[in-house]
Amino acid sequence: MVERGDDALYTKHNSILFLQIIVLFALASTLLLVACTTDVSADDKRIPKTEEMQVYHGDIVEIGERFFATRINDIMLNDFTYYLGRVIRYEGLLWSHYWEWTGRYHHYVIRYTYGCCGNHYDSVGFELILGEIVPPSDGTWVEVTGILERLEPSDEDGIRHVRLRVTSLIPTESRGAEFVSN
Repeated sequence: MVERGDDALYTKHNSILFLQIIVLFALASTLLLVACTTDVSADDKRIPKTEEMQVYHGDIVEIGERFFATRINDIMLNDFTYYLGRVIRYEGLLWSHYWEWTGRYHHYVIRYTYGCCGNHYDSVGFELILGEIVPPSDGTWVEVTGILERLEPSDEDGIRHVRLRVTSLIPTESRGAEFVSN
């Protein structure tokens, strides 16, 4: 047999639960209504995820110090087709390496970052296509500007490479962060 005090408590608890369900339903309906009335058309000019991380000066994509590794990796690994043919500018260390399997030097503008386990370092940046530009010595801090290109797989390695066709390679007096962590 239910006592009068327990019955009142049970009714009060059900009323509060019912009120909470009504508030949640109203909130969910409002969110759904707002989401469904947002106009997303083909002409939508919203910035893509990868573009949010860049600073644009005219048609030039400038990659600064903040999120340097993240920006380069995003272009290289996730969405390089969006950037193909675009002018990219950034600063870093000039690094050259002789690859025996190609029989020539390959040039890069890089910054150092931590490797997979945190106990060694790696580099992040683009390989350069210099054309007639003579590079300064290795370790020189430079500002590089160029057009991002994708080279088709070669017989040498079968990999499609993304490289920067350099239009400008300028040594700079001031150096940025050689090690980047993001």
